[in-house]
Amino acid sequence: MTLAEIASAANISTAFIGINFAAFAAFGIDKMKAEAGSWRIAESTLLMLALAGGTAGAYAGRKLFRHKTRKQPFSKTLHSIAMLQAVALALGGGWFFAG
Repeated sequence: MTLAEIASAANISTAFIGINFAAFAAFGIDKMKAEAGSWRIAESTLLMLALAGGTAGAYAGRKLFRHKTRKQPFSKTLHSIAMLQAVALALGGGWFFAG
């Protein structure tokens, strides 16, 4: 299998959907565990899922489950990850379309 076959649009889309679903589910599971007083998913794990491309899923999970919305260090880090990804996407898109 070549790199072009591995990095096909279908594979990239599938990975993007998968990581966003995982981030969304992790927020829901962590909220459920918090309410039950059980073990929790580490904040670093939630942030790593966002950093790996699951930012949209992380924001959707925060909103739907009302989870981690008032934790300022966590929110600041998540916003920083989103901004970093937006800049990378803009630069990558500019590079791609420039030539």
